Amino acid sequence: MNKEKERSRGYLSSVSGCRCPRCRKGKLFKHLVSISLKKNMEMNKHCPVCGQPTEIEVGFYYGTGYVSYILAIILSVTSLIAWWFIIGFSLNDNRFFYWIAFNAVLLIVLQPWLMRLSRSLWISWFVKYDPYWKQHQPEDVSERLNEEQANNW
Repeated sequence: MNKEKERSRGYLSSVSGCRCPRCRKGKLFKHLVSISLKKNMEMNKHCPVCGQPTEIEVGFYYGTGYVSYILAIILSVTSLIAWWFIIGFSLNDNRFFYWIAFNAVLLIVLQPWLMRLSRSLWISWFVKYDPYWKQHQPEDVSERLNEEQANNW
């Protein structure tokens, strides 16, 4: 009797890979990162592996705006520090304005990924990892959903 121990992704790996927080295997999003906002944010209704609902209640993902904002601030501060050490700042030229332009382009380019990452982080704070997800059914959240109000934002 040789039982293979199933390896699970770590928390950071599952969040950055936009995986289901309950089983850490299924993908939260239907499509790969795309410039198309509609395709980029289209989520599976349930995890394709464990069946965990991704829309827990109406308006569940409104809080991701705050998460995305904090991620953008962290990214901006990091790029500011990196710019300062690599290129530097001076009162005699426009290097600070070049950094502002660089940071703006960086945030615009990374925005589709930041929005997905913020959703993945948000759901991971409310749905806990269950190493025995095969033996347990996901929590029934049907009473908190209103199909008429789904995606009504």
